[in-house]
Amino acid sequence: MMNWKLGALVALVAMFSLQGEARTYTTEKLNYQIVYQWGMVWKHAGDATLSIKRNGNGYNAMLTGKTRSWADRIFPVRDTLKCTMDSKMAPLKYEKLTHEKSYYARDVLDFSYNYSHTTATATRYRPSGKTSITLSAKCQAYDMLSVFYMLRNLDYVQLAKNKNYTTVIFSGKEKEYLTIRYKGEENVKMRDGSKRKGYHITFKFTQEGGKRSSDDLDAWMSVDDERIPLMIVGKLPVGQVKCYYVN
Repeated sequence: MMNWKLGALVALVAMFSLQGEARTYTTEKLNYQIVYQWGMVWKHAGDATLSIKRNGNGYNAMLTGKTRSWADRIFPVRDTLKCTMDSKMAPLKYEKLTHEKSYYARDVLDFSYNYSHTTATATRYRPSGKTSITLSAKCQAYDMLSVFYMLRNLDYVQLAKNKNYTTVIFSGKEKEYLTIRYKGEENVKMRDGSKRKGYHITFKFTQEGGKRSSDDLDAWMSVDDERIPLMIVGKLPVGQVKCYYVN
């Protein structure tokens, strides 16, 4: 375990050294279609919107996702992620609202910083009551929304292909390690059949000790200055799900 922690620390240092100067936003709104595949069947099952707005010296970002009417009859989903970040895209507050069929949950994380340390008070609201825990990391930590803006600031030209880079994610109840691997530039076939150039990266989520905490993901960021997430692909027990940028 000690060797794994040391390796993660080295990867963290390498990753942060490759961050470029943070982009500045006024407003941005990106729309996505969520498509599920079962065998040869592809079905448009949901829609998502990723948006960000300047707020004084920082930013408010939000990701919303919902199932389409036909999927609502099977398993309705209405999920929302909200994040307040400073001018360098470091998270200050994160909120996750989950409404999936009859299940409701709300997680709120309040971030604080002391030199290179990150601490977050995580308050979890459930039908059974409210609980709070404290998460900490000896580095800059992110949540599941602010991390995408950090990834959009990476200098992909300087990333070594097939090398692992790691950062820390605070979820509602635990600290996770997100390891990304840069696979190079590739053509991405979009939902409308057109092709765009994208930086291909893979995501792996693990807990301390290296145990995998969720399924791996693949993502492609546009090679222009916007670094727009063009497509995200995740595997399912049967088939896979693709999230296409459709603006």
